[in-house]
Amino acid sequence: MAALQTPGKTGTFEPRRGFGGGHVQTVASFLIKRRFRLPAPEERLIEVAPGVRVLCHCHWQPDRTRPLTVIVVHGLEGSSDSQYMLGVAEKALAAGMNVIRYNQRTCGGTDALAPTLYHSGRSNDVAAVARELIARDGISRLALAGFSMGGNLVLKLAGEWGAQTPQFRAVAACCPAMDLTASADALHEPANRLYELYFLWNLRRRMIHKARLFPGQYDVTRMRGMKSLRDFDDKVTAYYSGFTGADDYYARAAAANVVGTIAVPALILHAANDPFIRITAETRRKIASNPNITFVETADGGHCAFLGARNGADDGYWAENQMVNFLSRF
Repeated sequence: MAALQTPGKTGTFEPRRGFGGGHVQTVASFLIKRRFRLPAPEERLIEVAPGVRVLCHCHWQPDRTRPLTVIVVHGLEGSSDSQYMLGVAEKALAAGMNVIRYNQRTCGGTDALAPTLYHSGRSNDVAAVARELIARDGISRLALAGFSMGGNLVLKLAGEWGAQTPQFRAVAACCPAMDLTASADALHEPANRLYELYFLWNLRRRMIHKARLFPGQYDVTRMRGMKSLRDFDDKVTAYYSGFTGADDYYARAAAANVVGTIAVPALILHAANDPFIRITAETRRKIASNPNITFVETADGGHCAFLGARNGADDGYWAENQMVNFLSRF
């Protein structure tokens, strides 16, 4: 695996030949199909709220109580089977860790297990899974890892926990959507409309399916005329999740609110040419003032991509290697 970068603002990442640029990196990482060597996981349903269960795919070492256990959280409209989830799980398992591939509520084919929706503020769901693992499996060391929306969730939980959870040792986030307002607005820029339309298509399809599963609970006509992710979050996510609107949702769910209170070693990876994730100047100041955070910003890498050159045992998935190497210290 590639060595972890020296802590600092700028990291060195070299894109794979012919794959330079934020959009090229982002699209290529989605389209290039990968093969993984992972043993069959234990499938476990965990209740995270009354009447709400999530699906976790658990990969255990022979003695599950001793190694670091990493809960990995996917991004918007992803699942435990997203390629970056499988990639980081394969690497972490090979490095001697337990790995929990976590599906956010309704994701990974589990729409029927939760009458409510998932969103960027549900860090309590991840905390409930952690409590279950500590109580049921006796794990002694816990870490969190997340991508994009999942990066926001794990950083949010890390900030909320502070130093209150003794088993919690570290957190790593790739391209986290910490500033939800800025990132949602960036997604609506003309150059990013392809990504926004992809998300909207999937979210609309999910809502139609959800309405069929839970008759009378959802009004699909609220989606008429939607042109942006902000529209969806305003008329659907916020409306059905207890927020007054998109602005209220983005303001309350952002990890930027609590990133300054993270009390364990944290790694944040970000590409300067990420097409739609934005980190505001205020959030950058909070990160810089927290000595527990290693912030690595690269010139290239796109969104949760970081496709580098293959070199022997290094498969070229730079961010996954960086995250696992960082967590291996704990």
